[in-house]
Amino acid sequence: MQEEFIHDESVHRREQGKYLGDLVYGANDGIITTFAVVSGAAGAALSSGVIIILGLANLIADGISMGMSNFLALRSKRDFHRQQRSIEEMEVEKFPEKEREETREILRKWGVPEAHVEGALEGVVKDKKRWVDLMMRDELDIIEEHVESPGKHGAMTSLAFFVAGALPLIPYVVPVAASSRFVVSIIATAISLFGVGAARTLVTKMPWFRSGLEMLVVGGIASFAAYFVGGLVKTLFGVIV
Repeated sequence: MQEEFIHDESVHRREQGKYLGDLVYGANDGIITTFAVVSGAAGAALSSGVIIILGLANLIADGISMGMSNFLALRSKRDFHRQQRSIEEMEVEKFPEKEREETREILRKWGVPEAHVEGALEGVVKDKKRWVDLMMRDELDIIEEHVESPGKHGAMTSLAFFVAGALPLIPYVVPVAASSRFVVSIIATAISLFGVGAARTLVTKMPWFRSGLEMLVVGGIASFAAYFVGGLVKTLFGVIV
């Protein structure tokens, strides 16, 4: 017996993943930036105490900064869209003929036959909200995103940054042989980068292995550069620790 397909729009539109992008990208940046600090400090042969101080300072400062940046960017985008919608609503109200002509041009661009343009136009303009929606999308090229709480998105970004970014520091704050700390940090970071990179597929829809490997390579390049610069600075400026 053929299994019945039940179309449930509430499932299709579920919101449980609305913070997923913030979590994934916050975690990615947290791991890369913190391990870059650890690598630079290790390259300069700094002590474990100094590495912990630099790593924690970076973790707190960058985590807050990234969360606030996400919050401000989303709020600014939302406010801009609201402003543009308000202007469009005013134009529809005060200059209906001009807006109707612009709507006709949009319908023609869609390929609506000339004989049906007026009928389609009347179907659009009888609903003011739908009319404004159309003008926002097709005249202003604005795709509105319903961001209910930029503050929550910013908080999720910071939280992911703090949690994931702490991973490269763990070998320096738990009992691990001093000679092995950097190696353990590398292994933990590599696994974390690949795992979080693979999780990006839930947002980007890329193949999980490719996405994980891509993030691992990016993080590896950044970390190698930081390690190299740390060693170079120590040699050039004779940093003594």
